[in-house]
Amino acid sequence: MFRRKLTALDHQQPGNVDVTDEKQFRVLVVWLEDQKIRHYRIEDRAQLRAVDSPEWNGAFIKYVQELNCPVSYENRQVVTDWLLGYAVRLEYGDNVDKYKHITAASLLQENGKPKVQSANPLDNLDFDDSDFKAGVMSLATLLAVPPHHDHKEVMKALCMLISERFSKAAIENASKEKDTKAESIPLEKTELGFETGDYISNEAAKILRLLHIQELRDLQTQINEAIVAVQAITANPKTDERLGKVGR
Repeated sequence: MFRRKLTALDHQQPGNVDVTDEKQFRVLVVWLEDQKIRHYRIEDRAQLRAVDSPEWNGAFIKYVQELNCPVSYENRQVVTDWLLGYAVRLEYGDNVDKYKHITAASLLQENGKPKVQSANPLDNLDFDDSDFKAGVMSLATLLAVPPHHDHKEVMKALCMLISERFSKAAIENASKEKDTKAESIPLEKTELGFETGDYISNEAAKILRLLHIQELRDLQTQINEAIVAVQAITANPKTDERLGKVGR
C-alpha cells in the first residue's frame, strides 16, 4: 500500500512494511523522524525511539499533534500515509534542484542502462546513504547506544561495543558467568575522592573511575591466570632416579 512512497524515500524494505504490526509501525515512525522529517533535535527523540516503552503512544500523539497532522492518530494506515506524504514533501523541498529535472522518460532511460554488479557488496557501500544511516540508527537503538549527530561516530561506537561484548571470548565468559549474580554498584553511593565543582562532571568522573577499576580487575585476572599457567609447568617436578637428577 505504501510501496511507492517508501521507495521514493529510499526505505530499505519498501515492500515489507506492515503498519498493522505495532512494532513495525513504531520503527517506521522513528525511521521517518530520524531520516526525513527531523522535527525534533536528536537529543529530543529519546521517547519516540523507545519503541518498546509503554509510554510510546503518548509520545507519538504529542509528535503528530506538533506536526499539525489533520488525520486521526488512531487509524494507523491513514496516519502512516499522511506521514509518508509529509516526508516526501520535505524531501523534495530539501532537494529541489536534484528532482526538478527528473521525468518519467528520464527514469525509463536510466533504468534501461545495463549495470555492472560487483561481487563484493562493500565496493558499492555508500556510508552517507539514507539506508545505511537508518541501519546504523536502528542498530544503535537496539543496542542502547546514545545518539550522535554524526552517524559515522555512532557506527564507531557500535563497532567498539560489538567487539567488546560479542566477541567469541566475551560470549564464552558470559556463558560461564550467567548463573553468577552481577554486583550492582549505585552511582550515587560511589565515592569520587575529589570534587570538580560541577554535578555532571562529578558523575562522569565516577563512571570513568569505575571503568578504570574494572580494567584493573581484568588485568589482575589475566596476571593470575598467567601465574597459574607458569606454576602448572614448574610445580611438582618428576624424579628420574636413573640419572640421579630431580626434574625433567
